[in-house]
Amino acid sequence: MSSLVHVDSLTKYFDLGRGQRVHAVDGVSLDIAEREIVGLVGESGSGKSTFGKAVLGLHDKTSGTVSWRGEALPAKYRPRDFQRWAPYMQMIFQDPYSSLNPRMTVGEIIGEGLRLHSNSSTSEIRDRVANWLLRVGLQPDHMSRYPHEFSGGQRQRIGVARALIMEPEFVVCDEPISALDVSVQAQVVNLLDTLKTEMGLTLLFIAHDLSMVRYVSDRMAVMYLGSLVEIGPADEVFFEPKHPYTQVLVASNPEPDPNLERQRVSTTITGEIPSPVNIPPGCRFAERCPMAEPECRATTPTLRPLKASPQRQVACFLVE
Repeated sequence: MSSLVHVDSLTKYFDLGRGQRVHAVDGVSLDIAEREIVGLVGESGSGKSTFGKAVLGLHDKTSGTVSWRGEALPAKYRPRDFQRWAPYMQMIFQDPYSSLNPRMTVGEIIGEGLRLHSNSSTSEIRDRVANWLLRVGLQPDHMSRYPHEFSGGQRQRIGVARALIMEPEFVVCDEPISALDVSVQAQVVNLLDTLKTEMGLTLLFIAHDLSMVRYVSDRMAVMYLGSLVEIGPADEVFFEPKHPYTQVLVASNPEPDPNLERQRVSTTITGEIPSPVNIPPGCRFAERCPMAEPECRATTPTLRPLKASPQRQVACFLVE
């Protein structure tokens, strides 16, 4: 498979003033192949959403590059850059309650991209909006209603239609199910899976739920405090995690069988998460890792392939 999106040492810092800055994303490199789904997991505050937005140009890059089919994207987007790249790359946002303009009708929300980025007539846009409402499980007459008239799951379907009506090749799904009930989560994920197959989409799927990410993704990437610590085939990372942080994440993932959940031994991480303003030297997980050695606190490990499985990459001195 050819690489559709190539991210090389992407860094995003937020300046706080007085010489301080938040290290939100710190030197992340990632290749996403055409028609691949890469799941990105990690704790809240690990930098997942910032990474996704920086890839799409919604955050300016501090350093590093993002390339689309070999062409480098701008470090800082201008209006004409959004005009050029928006038809190819879109985003489904996390919160279906705040990501839809309450003053716009559903038809206006979904059709806005076509009005901005195509020469379609008003009637053509209306027909395409009606078609997409049907594709996401809603009705054409819903286009005259406003977001507050819909449930959370229905609003997220509207967000899906808004992103995909442009027929993009690459979509960043920024925790699209975290604000939804469990039953609705499954519906939205199945909808995305169906549309991915029909449209040949490439997805960066950001989420907390490792089980869900394993279900939808081809590969899984694990982020901790702005850096990637493990990448590999989703099933391998989930069932045979190598990095100590990934092991804890998997061990803390809820077990769907209530009987097994009651028997499960709880796993917790000791220690405090280092401040993203003052990143300590060495491995960022060292102060919380039960296996840390002096080298871990002195030298920063980089992602490297495993000898037994070159498809797996782990940033840990203790893993061969």
